[in-house]
Amino acid sequence: MSIHLLLGQTLGFSGNPLGDWHDVTHHDSAGGVLIKGGLIAAVGNGAALRAAHPDATVTDYGDALISPGFIDAHMHYPQTAMIASWGKQLIDWLNTYTFPEESRFADRAYADDIAARTLDLALAHGTTTLTSFCTIHPASVDAFFGAAATRNMAVIAGKTCMDRNAPDTLRDTAQSAYDDSKALLDKWHGLGRAHYAITPRFSPTSTPDQLAALGALWAEHPDCLMQTHLSEQQPEIAWVRELFPQARDYLDTYEAFGLLGPRGLYGHSIYLEDREIDRLAEVGAAVVHCPTSNTFIGSGLFDLMGLAARQIRIGLATDTGGGSSFSMLRTMAAAYEIGQLRGTALHPAQLMWLATEGSAQALHMGGQIGHLGVGAAADLCVLDLASTPAIAQRSAQAHDIWDALFPTIMMGDDRAVRDVWVAGIKR
Repeated sequence: MSIHLLLGQTLGFSGNPLGDWHDVTHHDSAGGVLIKGGLIAAVGNGAALRAAHPDATVTDYGDALISPGFIDAHMHYPQTAMIASWGKQLIDWLNTYTFPEESRFADRAYADDIAARTLDLALAHGTTTLTSFCTIHPASVDAFFGAAATRNMAVIAGKTCMDRNAPDTLRDTAQSAYDDSKALLDKWHGLGRAHYAITPRFSPTSTPDQLAALGALWAEHPDCLMQTHLSEQQPEIAWVRELFPQARDYLDTYEAFGLLGPRGLYGHSIYLEDREIDRLAEVGAAVVHCPTSNTFIGSGLFDLMGLAARQIRIGLATDTGGGSSFSMLRTMAAAYEIGQLRGTALHPAQLMWLATEGSAQALHMGGQIGHLGVGAAADLCVLDLASTPAIAQRSAQAHDIWDALFPTIMMGDDRAVRDVWVAGIKR
């Protein structure tokens, strides 16, 4: 078995830094990461690891930062080609851009092309795991999981289910949503590094019968994740009230049909009512912060620290293509900006944790991915902290690792990603 040793600065976490980050954040300016069999075998002082493993192949990154690969906890790979489309809010966005583009995924060749493009763009930006909505077409799911398998990437995805308020080309039925999702789940879930997520798009595009069918499927396969959208924009919430007049709130439109649970992922979750926050906390569900999307589409300001104080698990995501960047660095920067608008300046340690460990925990994959620790997958991102002249001149003035890292978070892009490792193999 080959042994590889990466040398450089290392940054890892032993706990959640959204409270006090000092005691749970671990930086080594001369660190090392030992890789065996696709997993992290040791993390520690680089010189000590080198002496203990003289036969290891060594890659010395100097003062570059070795981090877990980034984890995008909510995105739509079928929207890759339409990212950065101008001037719409959510409902108009879906009708004008999203639905016409997603209709093209009836063509398997097109789905294959976009799946490969999406994953390669993600890797170029240091993202090693994506959690994606597909389209109603089963072949779109096969294309995504197949492309990920060829790259040995850990991914989460599912067939997006819609049986109303969508074009004919994108509607299934309650029964076909159940049947297709079950067949895809049986085919892909746990195969290699693939994980299936039961995926109703959101309540307005699923009838009660379809929501109930998907809730039944989740009850049959409780080890799967379930992903959807919640409280992204106020007109959307008003629409949900019209469609579900009996519901106590938006979250209740999922809860009533068995779609609320600890493995639930609720994207956006901006305008939550007190009961919704209480229930999310009680069941241990996760919400996903999509900051570039929330600003680009004009949705609102996510209350990250308020929800963190309730011990709700929080992931971070690009929400491509409503989000305006494939980069988790840009996503961290947008999270910082939204935090400022809400009165809290997130520390660089907190931002890096959200993009790695925090998202992994939201996906119930803590310790497996997004973690710089023994036994985790060797999915790694190596960051050049002086990747552009603007960043270099600022980081040259740094007094500590945080001064050096923060300019890359705020101004970095794919140029900052020096190398990416997936399951111990350099991409």
